[in-house]
Amino acid sequence: MKEIYNLNNSERSEKITTALVLAAGTGRRLNPLTNNAPKCLTRVNEIEILGRLIETLHHYKFKRLVIVIGPFEQQIRDYLENISKNITIEYIVSPLYKTTNNIYSLWLAREKIKESFVLIESDLIFKSSLLKEMLLPNKIAVSHILPWMNGTTITTDKRLPSIVTAFNLDGYTTNDTNFKTVNIYSFSPQSWRQISNRLDSWISIGKVNSYYEAVFSEMVADGSLNFQCVYFDNDFWYEIDTIEDLHECEKIMLHTKQPLSAVV
Repeated sequence: MKEIYNLNNSERSEKITTALVLAAGTGRRLNPLTNNAPKCLTRVNEIEILGRLIETLHHYKFKRLVIVIGPFEQQIRDYLENISKNITIEYIVSPLYKTTNNIYSLWLAREKIKESFVLIESDLIFKSSLLKEMLLPNKIAVSHILPWMNGTTITTDKRLPSIVTAFNLDGYTTNDTNFKTVNIYSFSPQSWRQISNRLDSWISIGKVNSYYEAVFSEMVADGSLNFQCVYFDNDFWYEIDTIEDLHECEKIMLHTKQPLSAVV
């Protein structure tokens, strides 16, 4: 019998149990911590970023993890071997991790995954409970814009605030319909097939240094991809790109009494 996951009284669907994690980045901005170790194994208050994520996947009974890796791949394999338990781990090694961006990592996964899945970047810290509403397809995790945030934002429909109408890649202004992307997405098989086809088009003409958000932006604009927002504002999350991010994240976690364990 297929497991059914109930988000609310009116919405029932098959629970997502596959995760795709992109961990092929070099993490240069976290030097010297990433001189001899992958970014995803950076410790935040004594627990590795990837370890926290795996605890969350265990909590929600994920069955499969596909992970795209690049530098220090053996360290990641050894680490996951010790903590994966009953999650099946499948590795994709990016041969061009030094010269490509996350669009290439996502493209590499196109033949590996055919089912619904959650896409998660490997530099995120978030409270486990926040993932719950992402376990249905075609969702995007977003947050109101705070001073420490930068990067891609989305705009929502004024009449239907949970529906994404545009991705904003080149700067943004704070207003009632703009939100920061958290870099967690969920996809149905149909949406993933359409994304894979579009990724093929971009990669075939050499756009290997783009961000995958540029593809999502193009597809949302032409109506071939739709997202519903899941708001991460009500609890703790942080993206760690730099040493300053790491220190600030640790301070906030201690100040807000976030547990060292990922699962609460």
